[in-house]
Amino acid sequence: MANNAEPIVQNVEDEEENPAAGAGEEEDTGAQIAPIVRLQEVAVTTGEEDEDCLLDLKAKLYRFDKEGNQWKERGVGTVKLLKHKETGKVRLVMRQNKTLKICANHLVLPTMTTQEHAGNEKSCVWHAADFADGELKDETFAIRFPSVENCKDFRQKIEEIAESQGKKDTEEGSAAAELIEKLTVESKDQEQKSEGEKEPTPAEEKEADAEEEAATKRD
Repeated sequence: MANNAEPIVQNVEDEEENPAAGAGEEEDTGAQIAPIVRLQEVAVTTGEEDEDCLLDLKAKLYRFDKEGNQWKERGVGTVKLLKHKETGKVRLVMRQNKTLKICANHLVLPTMTTQEHAGNEKSCVWHAADFADGELKDETFAIRFPSVENCKDFRQKIEEIAESQGKKDTEEGSAAAELIEKLTVESKDQEQKSEGEKEPTPAEEKEADAEEEAATKRD
């Protein structure tokens, strides 16, 4: 038994004294290897660059399937209310987590209202003409929040925006009506002025000359 063990011990000692004798070890040549692919930074646009965020909350969205007569989950993510910096229009946008796929995208109109859903204070429903799929569709949405407070904040913000949009539309309508009325008045004045400055016909000129000649003879 002792004779069989000696060669094994001797081999281990030889490897310790000469590391190069060990198989599978790589030498460090000091050479620098350049990466095969160089990644460049790419600017990613979301379409929200010209908008201010009024509300940003986590939620789960559902869409009512009319054909199946049932609610279907639309996605879990963040719902935002975004106000355009120039037009002042406000839209509701919701994207799914990770994929960022849009699952709701529509304007908040003066007619938009929310209602509590099925007696659950954490969820509410509303109707909208949605553009999430690339075309306008009349949809009925239901949304559920992690807390009652978040749901209240969402509904209150929707109500405030709808009211302000209604006032804005009324003001714009009144301004447009005043402008149309002003243009109409100016147009009528211009027509009357044009009629007053109408050039006389040859017969009228001849009659006027005759009257002027008769008046000269009388004098």
